[in-house]
Amino acid sequence: MNQAPSNPTTGQAGPRRRKSDLERGSILTDASLGALFGTAIRVAPGADPPDAAQLQPASLDLRLGATAHRIRAGFLPERTPVAEHLARLSTSTVSLEGAGAVLERGLVYLIPLEEALELPPDLHARFNPRSSTGRCDLFTRVLVDGHPRFDEAPPGYRGGLWLEVAPLSFPVRLRRGDRLAQLRLQRGVAALDADEVRALHAASPLTFDGNRPLAADELRVDAEGCVELRIGLEGRDPYGWRAALNTDVLAFADVGVHEPLDFWEPLTAHASSTGPGRCILDPGRFYIFASKERIRIPPTVAGEMLPVDVGIGELRNNYAGFFDNGFGWSADAPPAGALPGTPAVLEVRAHDVPFVVEDGQVFFRLRFYRTESVPENLYGHGRSGPSYRDQDLTLARPFRQA
Repeated sequence: MNQAPSNPTTGQAGPRRRKSDLERGSILTDASLGALFGTAIRVAPGADPPDAAQLQPASLDLRLGATAHRIRAGFLPERTPVAEHLARLSTSTVSLEGAGAVLERGLVYLIPLEEALELPPDLHARFNPRSSTGRCDLFTRVLVDGHPRFDEAPPGYRGGLWLEVAPLSFPVRLRRGDRLAQLRLQRGVAALDADEVRALHAASPLTFDGNRPLAADELRVDAEGCVELRIGLEGRDPYGWRAALNTDVLAFADVGVHEPLDFWEPLTAHASSTGPGRCILDPGRFYIFASKERIRIPPTVAGEMLPVDVGIGELRNNYAGFFDNGFGWSADAPPAGALPGTPAVLEVRAHDVPFVVEDGQVFFRLRFYRTESVPENLYGHGRSGPSYRDQDLTLARPFRQA
């Protein structure tokens, strides 16, 4: 019998996959994604081939193409191809070559991606914004011809990919090759059920209160197998950030070039009008918070943040919420003074009316997905640039970090 592949980061062998696991489905990891370059994962005409730098443990970063089309309205190309919609809705185009172009706040753009797909019948695709995309308040979603839903490509899909982009808080400079969205490929149904999540937490704790793993009876798992987690406003200063109005242009692809106070207003406890542990969200404004719990994604699974329920209020949260294998995880005990796991960053906007959020309020859910194997590189390892592996209330990469 073949030995399960080892994890080069930890030297530990990955768990053996039972036949039933494979039948239930799994997400492809980095080695399999790389092996699909040139077959299931292709490039659009005129684009350079994808490279290894785009590979994440269980996802692939997608690159912007050469032209952004300003459009009057978003759409779904279920019955009418993207090209026909563009002929009716496009008002202008801007080139993203060279230094790129500024996409204005409040406008909607459609950009062809450099990658295309030629999926076999047993693979389907899901898409999500990258973490920096959500933290810069760039609303994005992927479209594919002939499909009635955003951010999906059905099994056997063959064709190009388009990204709808709407800067909601800041005007932003984008360039060809910038990576705003991610692709993940999946066979079957990969989500863990409630019993599997509880068993995984018992074997390798998924959530922590400070340095203490949540006890089994504290872990709130809903009927879909999602772990319910809370917003953390106490014990941080600032406890959140609110996007400023009428800012300069945000340079999306650059690292550490902007002073946070030029784009953000810090939210501090002493300035709160509602007392400690509470914040009133202004309608239409964009906020960054962090979770109360610290989370840890083991090497054998990936995770995705989902909203709790529209019943908690008219909020939009978690624009970008996919966690690759190994986020917040370490095979070793944390160094003295350090805490296990990593908080999740929450991207939040209130609609219609002012809304009070309170420390410890259940605010999002975390769904776990089995992956086909332990990735060759866990989250944050083998990367040439920065990652969010040690984040707390961390702004996007273009901003200087404290």
